[in-house]
Amino acid sequence: MTATASGVAAHIGSGAGTHGSRRRSAGWLGFSPFALYVLLFLAIPTVYAVGSGFFTKDGAFTFANLAAFANPTIIGDFVSSFWVSAVVALLGAVLGAVVCYALMGTKPDGVLRTIVDSASSVLAQFGGIMLAFAFIALMGIQGVLSLFLKQTFGVDINTLSPNGPLLYQVAGLVFPYLYFSVPLMVLTFMPAMEGMRQQWAEAAATLGASRATYWRRVALPILAPAFWGSTVLLFANAFSSFATAAALIDQGGIVPLAIKQQLTSETVVGVSNTAGVLALGMIVVMVAVMALYTALQRRARRWQR
Repeated sequence: MTATASGVAAHIGSGAGTHGSRRRSAGWLGFSPFALYVLLFLAIPTVYAVGSGFFTKDGAFTFANLAAFANPTIIGDFVSSFWVSAVVALLGAVLGAVVCYALMGTKPDGVLRTIVDSASSVLAQFGGIMLAFAFIALMGIQGVLSLFLKQTFGVDINTLSPNGPLLYQVAGLVFPYLYFSVPLMVLTFMPAMEGMRQQWAEAAATLGASRATYWRRVALPILAPAFWGSTVLLFANAFSSFATAAALIDQGGIVPLAIKQQLTSETVVGVSNTAGVLALGMIVVMVAVMALYTALQRRARRWQR
């Protein structure tokens, strides 16, 4: 009897193992189209772009191309990319957090919350040529806002920059970048705001804490990892943006435009495959930024359990 039961259990176990392996195989089969897409359009181009920075024009392996990082022009491009991305990230994070705080006073399934969520999902992905055209119509030389400020208040925003119209300078990228950074902040930071429990505020009030004390001693420390994690994500998004900047700025000034310039121009900085070297620098920055983002998100999720 015992032997029979053991045999039946073994048969059931082997059958369960077979079905489990089949399910895993079917799961990998369903994942394969996405894996193929990532391989063809992300992994292979990335490896090729970065790898090209370690070869000469003749195909010989070398580390000499890394000397491009000592070139003042390339250093200036990285500095410009860093400060533009940092300004956009900080402003976008603060503005987005204010929007999230305001939305906490509305119904989660209400019309206003639904409209804001839907608009944020669309606007966070709105960029490129269309966004550049919209800001040219708004802040260009003959833009609606430019003409309004000039005719009404005598303020010409196109003279704020000594190098030409502000919108077509590196500093002018802050305005279109904020357009899609604020909605992205709303999407990423709103779950953390919704995770704040009413019991925490009630417990603080019971212990005699004021509203300001509750936010300073309880809410802000809890929200800080999520806030800074979202800020880091905004930085990465702005640092890697290309299409909008390419439509507004003809020359380089930031790293993505410098890569384009090196690929399309015959003027190089003194070493071969400079575009690959710049791509390597961008990837190193992005890996560091996303590692910081992952660490902050892991810390923020502790309060959402």
